Formats: sequence, C-alpha cells, structure tokens
Amino acid sequence: MRQGEKGFTLIELIVVTGIIALIAGAATVTTAQLVKVTEGSNDHMIAVQQVQNAGYWISRDSQMAESVTTENLTPPDFLIIKWTDWGYDADSIYHSVTYSLADLSGGIGKLKRTHQDSAGTSEQMLVAEYIYYNPQDPNNTSKTSYQSPVLIVKVVAVFGEAKEIREYKIYPRPNF
Repeated sequence: MRQGEKGFTLIELIVVTGIIALIAGAATVTTAQLVKVTEGSNDHMIAVQQVQNAGYWISRDSQMAESVTTENLTPPDFLIIKWTDWGYDADSIYHSVTYSLADLSGGIGKLKRTHQDSAGTSEQMLVAEYIYYNPQDPNNTSKTSYQSPVLIVKVVAVFGEAKEIREYKIYPRPNF
C-alpha cells in the first residue's frame, strides 16, 4: 500500500477471514458438545426421578406391610402389599396395594399403584415411567424379593441413553 492510501491489503483480509472462520468453527463445535451433554444430563435426571418415585411409594406402603407378595404373581402384577389399620371392633380398615407394570414395549413400561381398602377406597395412580422389566434379563431387570422382614426392590429406569438402577432394602416399621 502506498503511503497516504487507506484500506487493507488482500493478505490482511484473507488472514482476518481465516481467523473468523476458526473462531466460528470452534464456537459451533463447543455449542454442539454443550447441547449433547445437556441432553444426556436431562435424560439421566429423568431416569433418576423415576426410580426415586418408585422407591418412595413402594417404601411408604411396605413400611405398613403385614403381608408382602413378590412371587407367583400373575403378570402384569409386580408386588402386592397388605396391611390393617386397627380400629375399635368393626372399625378396622384392610388395605391392599398392588404394583403392576403397564404398557410394556421393548421391556420399558409404567409402574402403576392400585390401592383398595375395606372402607370403599379404590384408586389407581402412575408411580413411575420408563421402568425396565424383562424377566429374560434377570441381572438387569426391575424385580422384587421378600425375605421376612426385608423387602428388596430393584428398580431400573431407562430414558434415552440414560439408565439408572437403585436397590431398596425396606424394613417394616416397628410396632410399639
């Protein structure tokens, strides 16, 4: 460039364009990685939430249990828990809660809770989704076992690429 002329040379413009292209490429790669990590974290948090919900409700009911059934259940039943709220004479209320797996597709389904009692209550609720249940995969499936007085519940949730496994050992609450 001659003295007194204003502007940039072609080489200067090419160098600046190259630097801008490198910065834009790095920003694109970083953004893509961030989105991928965030999606994986979200999937994992959903799986964790589902096993925690299942653990909460099963633990809540199991602590009241007088009777726990985990074997020889007719599918889709997963667990049956029974207890009595003792009242005076004929005022006692008998409860039965059945946990069952519904809408199984590819080994993934929903865990539902059905509560019935002798006072006429009959309610059903969704406890957890994305629960993995496949009896042909005994090491990785959700399952229950009862060795009095301990109920052992293994809950496996799968959502997207995330998998969460929790095992709960539940003891009945003591009678005072």
